[in-house]
Amino acid sequence: MGKKIKAIALYSGGLDSTLAIKLIQQQGIEVLAVHFYTGFCITETKRRRGEKKSDGTHYINPALKYAAKYKIPIEIVDISSDYFHIITNPKYGYGKNINPCIDCRAFMYKKAKEIMIKTKADFIISGEVLNQRPMSQHLKAMKLIEKEAGVEGLVVKPLSAKLLPPTIPEIKGWINREKLEGISGRSRKRQLELAKTLNIDEFEQPAGGCCYLTDENFAKKYQEIISVENTISRDDLYLLTIGRHFRLPSGTKVIVTRNEGEGNFVRGLKDRYWFFEPIGKGAVAIAKTIDANPPSKEDLKQIANLIARYSKTENGKINVKYHSPQGEESIILGEKLEEATLENWRI
Repeated sequence: MGKKIKAIALYSGGLDSTLAIKLIQQQGIEVLAVHFYTGFCITETKRRRGEKKSDGTHYINPALKYAAKYKIPIEIVDISSDYFHIITNPKYGYGKNINPCIDCRAFMYKKAKEIMIKTKADFIISGEVLNQRPMSQHLKAMKLIEKEAGVEGLVVKPLSAKLLPPTIPEIKGWINREKLEGISGRSRKRQLELAKTLNIDEFEQPAGGCCYLTDENFAKKYQEIISVENTISRDDLYLLTIGRHFRLPSGTKVIVTRNEGEGNFVRGLKDRYWFFEPIGKGAVAIAKTIDANPPSKEDLKQIANLIARYSKTENGKINVKYHSPQGEESIILGEKLEEATLENWRI
């Protein structure tokens, strides 16, 4: 009896990657889906913080949700600690915003190859569609990414396979190329037809916004830090995914939370940042001075005023308790900030 062929699938939980797995499973191949956590997937980040949607329900990671629904074995692999240099120093640059798509894809292929070797799998599956995305999914970019990652010939893209050069699994007869697809471009018509054929009756709608790095506002906040501070830390980068961001006239950076989930997350940083919370109901905040010294009295007052702007106050005033990273506490009166000043400081 011949060796059982196995594949590792890069899995987002979206329709394309689900279809890709099902097309390969149909050919009797064992598939392990791998979902890489970078720290910048919007849905997964909100889920980890315990945030809720506007309807009161919790966020669910699409990869976990649909792997369970469609009985796909899955592993979540946290690559966030290694991902920082991909964002800050991409070899092949950025897309429209701070999205290093070519470097990102190559990095994930490298990680997938490590898992492939470790689990004694034979090849990798991707749900990519030729010419669907401008930066990373044209033929030249696809070839470059595979070469950079050292996976040339090992990545099967079942949705576009007939339009691409034959891969090692096809050449060796592990999979039947004729049973794969030849989709190109941004139209979803063929994918929707396939979904019906393969009994995939529920899936995430493609919004193009699962990744913070493709978000214009995230990019502006990233560029602002670089322009003001000439550098960016890993903490800075991950904090760009939460809250309202402000830069005081002194250069002090302030992040004011928008919801309970963000508030819980920020409370966990009290030993690393100056922390502010109203004595009553309202938003909380963290602050970092540009020179690592304690905030000035003027800064403290301005931050308290920011807190008052986003809190339930009496006559626009509220007491605000603040903590130093060393645990020292004090109270200052916050007075609701005028809208013009607020917008002048907003990043």
